[in-house]
Amino acid sequence: MRRLIPTLLAALLAMGAAQAAEKTVPPPDTVGKLAWLAGCWLVDGAEPGSGEQWSTAAGGTILGTSRTVKGGKTTAFEFVQIRITEPGQLAYIVQPSGQPPVIFNLLRQDKPNEFIFANLDNDFPSRIIYRHDSERILHASIAGTLKGKFTTIVFPMTRGRCEAAAAK
Repeated sequence: MRRLIPTLLAALLAMGAAQAAEKTVPPPDTVGKLAWLAGCWLVDGAEPGSGEQWSTAAGGTILGTSRTVKGGKTTAFEFVQIRITEPGQLAYIVQPSGQPPVIFNLLRQDKPNEFIFANLDNDFPSRIIYRHDSERILHASIAGTLKGKFTTIVFPMTRGRCEAAAAK
């Protein structure tokens, strides 16, 4: 009986630790909350080919690319991952124009249709915001301190067919 009590206590402690660990793991649908991004988004008023293309959520990740076209040439591009990072944080991981990746963790989700990611150590931007007003209208913006002044740049986009996103 003396040996049974410590064994039972150890088992109960292990079960409690396992249950506590389970509570810190985000629900598997966290990335899926951004499923509305999937598809092609054309930047309003920009040259053909300027916009973003997002994959469907799969394997806990959404992948995205963006391209800016000016004067008929690509002037900027980005590769993006939205996924849960090792500490269990939903993150927007961006690699702009071949530079090293920068991680922006989810700061808050104001509504089901707005996500604010932040990296306050990054010079500009320090925040990336995605908000959709409908299935067809997206407002992406970047914000932070630029040349000593808090600046926000908004990229209004409209959902389009991916074939239409290609420059002609």
